Amino acid sequence: MKLNLINLPALLLLLPFSGILSAQDFDPSVHPPRLKAGSEIGVDYASANRKFTGIPSLTVSPGGQLWAVWYAGITPAEDYNNYVVVAKSGDKGESWQEILVIDPDGAGQARAFDPQVWVDPDGQLWIFWAQHVYRDSTRNTSLWAVSTIDPDAAKPVWSAPRTVSNGVMMGKPVVLSNQEWALPVSFWHLKQESAKIVVSSNRGKNWAVRGAVDVPENIRNHDEHAIIERKDGTLWMLVRTRYGIGESTSKDWGKTWSLLSPSAIQNPSARFFVRRLQSGNMLLVKNGPVNRQTKRSHLMAFVSIDDGHSWSKGLLLYEKGNVSYPDGQQAENGEVFITFDYNRTKDKIIFMTSFSEEDILSTDYDLKLIDVYDRRKIISDGGDN
Repeated sequence: MKLNLINLPALLLLLPFSGILSAQDFDPSVHPPRLKAGSEIGVDYASANRKFTGIPSLTVSPGGQLWAVWYAGITPAEDYNNYVVVAKSGDKGESWQEILVIDPDGAGQARAFDPQVWVDPDGQLWIFWAQHVYRDSTRNTSLWAVSTIDPDAAKPVWSAPRTVSNGVMMGKPVVLSNQEWALPVSFWHLKQESAKIVVSSNRGKNWAVRGAVDVPENIRNHDEHAIIERKDGTLWMLVRTRYGIGESTSKDWGKTWSLLSPSAIQNPSARFFVRRLQSGNMLLVKNGPVNRQTKRSHLMAFVSIDDGHSWSKGLLLYEKGNVSYPDGQQAENGEVFITFDYNRTKDKIIFMTSFSEEDILSTDYDLKLIDVYDRRKIISDGGDN
């Protein structure tokens, strides 16, 4: 994949590449974001001045560096002050360096939020995020991305920011067995068929909506869906709803989907994380036991050996309340890294922990519980209360 690679100061002067979907799909009032790197981040974006910190995502580069993204703001709310923070760690999370801030317009009315970080099969690192004008329902939300072909460089060179689609993406991209790349994108402005699958057949050069699941308006709650391919070739979509988690399946690569129905997986109306492991088994991270609906507490990890039809006992990752938005990746050595947030407007902490599939399935539960506790690290502690 050929990218127009530039240094960050020059990047700020460029308009985004918009040849992915037609121009009329995007609200022109949602401007290309301001990107700030290193010393350009300055006092305005310093962690000490943040009153909101949350909704993280994490990935691992081919060279083993950890990358984390989240969004923050100078007011204790999800509002027009929100901007995206990008950080990396070269020592397995012992220390973190904030290297990039993504902000559409500084103190203006546009916000950047709900970021995701992902490494594609070519080793290229992508940062996705959503932008919209706060509290203006007449203007669509747009999904943006920047990427770098060398995420292990001391100073990665980034592509120009570009629009990918309408909507918000709160689940990791997935590579299907037919080699297509699929994004779980929610079109917030639509009342029907909001939970979309957006697909690229040319390794991210172009993207197009393939199909959607209809989430009835009376049970919708941001969708935040995840897509995973089962071993029989069907796509399984899990969707955040007001009642917990809904599910739908597709037998034609996402063109059509079954009616949304309640999943057997119990969860509060909150984001969850599901991913295929190297073993072929599935990983699920959610609040509370599989068969019990809790509040946003007791973050746990589970393994399924039968493609999501049943789940193991859970490994407790964090026991307190106000913990949410798990995300992560399995590294090449099998270690699973998971990030999550805690008390976004009070403690304002982004945590990280790690474990293996064997830790979840182990009979030495007490020891593994302590091991996971000892591996817990802080990516960001927000700012002063």
